Amino acid sequence: MGLQEIAVGGIYLSPLLIYALIAFIGTLVIRSLLHWVVGEYALWYEAWFDISLFVILMAATTFLFTVLL
Repeated sequence: MGLQEIAVGGIYLSPLLIYALIAFIGTLVIRSLLHWVVGEYALWYEAWFDISLFVILMAATTFLFTVLL
């Protein structure tokens, strides 16, 4: 499939937008689960953790949708 544009109602969307939304939702879910399991004060640099988790999930999502599908 690759990184080809997706036509929605005559508007072309980049697949990276959809991948970013998937990664963002995954980040929210994983962060919520970690706060529930580990606690709020276990993660010292929460902003760095959030960004890093988003980048990792974005790379994984892009890899899964472009290479494996």
